Amino acid sequence: MDLDKVKTTSDLDVSGKRVFVRADLNVPVRDGKVSDATRLERVAPGLADLARRGAKVIVASHFGRPKGGPSAEHSLRPVADALAGFLGKPVAFATDCIGPEADKVVAALKPGDIAVLENLRFHKGEEGNDAEFGRKLAAHADIYVNDAFSAAHRAHASTVTMAKLLPAYAGPLLMEEIDALRSVLDRPRRPVAAVIGGAKVSTKIPVLTNLLEKVDVLIIGGGMANTFLLAQGVQVGKSLVEADFVGTAKEIMAKAAKRGCKIMLPLDAVVAQRFEAGAPSINVPISEVPADQMILDVGRESVVEYIAELSTCRTVLWNGPLGAFEIAPFGEGTFNVAGAVAELTAVGNMVSVAGGGDTVAALNMARDAEKFTYVSTAGGAFLEWLEGIELPGIKALIPA
Repeated sequence: MDLDKVKTTSDLDVSGKRVFVRADLNVPVRDGKVSDATRLERVAPGLADLARRGAKVIVASHFGRPKGGPSAEHSLRPVADALAGFLGKPVAFATDCIGPEADKVVAALKPGDIAVLENLRFHKGEEGNDAEFGRKLAAHADIYVNDAFSAAHRAHASTVTMAKLLPAYAGPLLMEEIDALRSVLDRPRRPVAAVIGGAKVSTKIPVLTNLLEKVDVLIIGGGMANTFLLAQGVQVGKSLVEADFVGTAKEIMAKAAKRGCKIMLPLDAVVAQRFEAGAPSINVPISEVPADQMILDVGRESVVEYIAELSTCRTVLWNGPLGAFEIAPFGEGTFNVAGAVAELTAVGNMVSVAGGGDTVAALNMARDAEKFTYVSTAGGAFLEWLEGIELPGIKALIPA
């Protein structure tokens, strides 16, 4: 993909135009109230800017995974109400995304107004990338804007078909995501390190394989590190491990050695007999993990080693925790390394980009997210980009 060909809305004349914005309003809602409004807070400035420039702004999104059609549980109405708070102005709401109700709301918009359409997934044509459904959505607008990087890995009607039917542009939030990922993968300041954690090697094989070609240092943590340790002959007790992927781990390490990419695995670990709050734990050398215990975090020596290595790097990509951070004290390794990256970033020594649900949660717990250069709220799209996959929602924005 030639990403330099993606057009943005920054210099676009939108006065009086109907601008359809594919956003990601898929936020957690409990008891009718949005419990985490991070995505709304991020998308609101772009919507407000279009409205200030005189656009009639039509916002559409999926919300959850409704089955069998519309349901109150999956309505975007409470989300639209919360979005209005971030915009500081009323937001109209259409009880459908196509048909008479949507047509009525869109027709009533004046320059500067904003409306939210009901959940796109109430219609099967959205996920099926149905051409007719896409045409009905496109009939609402003069201009199409994709500002939902986190949905760009889906070849749906609102991410692909619409981009082919209307003049298509990338919104500011989408461009932030693209620019952040390009800064660490395509044009980084070297040396470049990647911190890759999580539970299973099997879910990250394409990520690891792609990153070997792009980074200088690869720090592997979390449960997936156990499989790599086992591949080196280290006994990991009752720890989570994927024995079927020991051969894959050996192949990845061999490729890294050939490429000149340094792989770092835990030197010591925090172990316990049970994964529960308050369970007794000890810090042991990685070669001395008791047979009746499990690795739940990287140890103190590992943390010191990782921080020393990262302090020599100028770019860091982070995806996945280094330990079972959800329960104390098994988050200390992740929090301490994240704190060091945050401080290196804050003083201008490092560009740091992080993404993935567990990663964002861990950084928020550590109170370091705001100090990173960029933290992506995308999940699947972020991972697929790390795998080197062309995202259909991005590809659709590139002129043929």
